[in-house]
Amino acid sequence: MTFRTLDDADVKGKRVLVRVDLNVPMDNGAVTDATRLERIAPTIHDIANKGGKVILLAHFGRPKGRNEKNSLKPVASALAKVLHKHIEFADDCIGAVAQAAIAKLKDGDILCLENTRFHAGEEKNDSVFVDELAKLGDLWVNDAFSAAHRAHASTEGLGHKLPAFAGRTMQAELVALNKALEAPKKPVIAIVGGAKVSTKIDLLENLVTKVQALVIGGGMANTFLHAQGVKVGQSLAEKDLASTALRIMEKAEAAGCAIILPVDAVVAYHFEADAPHFNYGMDAIPDDGMILDIGPLSIARVNSAIDDAATLVWNGPVGAFELHPFDKGTVEAAKHAAARTKAGK
Repeated sequence: MTFRTLDDADVKGKRVLVRVDLNVPMDNGAVTDATRLERIAPTIHDIANKGGKVILLAHFGRPKGRNEKNSLKPVASALAKVLHKHIEFADDCIGAVAQAAIAKLKDGDILCLENTRFHAGEEKNDSVFVDELAKLGDLWVNDAFSAAHRAHASTEGLGHKLPAFAGRTMQAELVALNKALEAPKKPVIAIVGGAKVSTKIDLLENLVTKVQALVIGGGMANTFLHAQGVKVGQSLAEKDLASTALRIMEKAEAAGCAIILPVDAVVAYHFEADAPHFNYGMDAIPDDGMILDIGPLSIARVNSAIDDAATLVWNGPVGAFELHPFDKGTVEAAKHAAARTKAGK
């Protein structure tokens, strides 16, 4: 492999800054889905068992400055239960508070630092903030694959300051991506969803040169539809990126990659679970309606694309899958992909 993993790292007695994804769903202070916590457990156990001092870095939500609603303290408590280990918590991620907490650590201890996004320097990848983080560790392990497309201080900046290694989750994802994109069994089909095109422009431009078909869903599909002159009502759409969407489509056409967009949608008038909803063709979206999922014709189209695939790469949901029943398109496509995988196809 062309990247360093924990197998290459000497962590004993070292302060190991571990960037993890703790951005889990919460309800009344309780974690409602611990999947991300379970995914990072092997990395944390690995470092702690080898005598490293585990120092967790993560963001939570999109705070503008310090906001106790976005504190990682309750998440750290939930992670401790998953790990069956005690986790110390520091009320800041840089400065005297963080330094004092790290100074108390013994080999094998685990410390969670407060939300990196409480500091504007995190998302700006500010060099001064990167230096403050780098003072706290001897090594940097990135295990936050789901946040690694963002060039922020804790996800990218630290890689230029400290010896860098992939955690076990990152390693598994990179191995899978290598299989899918470097030497894949063709045809390769990609499904890319999620809310915004702006966070995935580079990903999309890279993928269209590597895959035979690209299915676009979620809020980002609305941006592409708007770029083509389709009226999307009150739906989430980055209308200022219409020219970017058209550029990506032109690049796809030049590369021989088919772009598959929704042809119908599930529309509601309120963004909430079980809101009254209706199916509409893309030529008839109401001006006051919001597209919250792909419709039955689009689900059939996505499943047909999956049937064509020897290799499937999937990033992001095709609807507002956190809210029932707007998870239907994502769940049906996932079950279809799983059945094809189980059948060895």
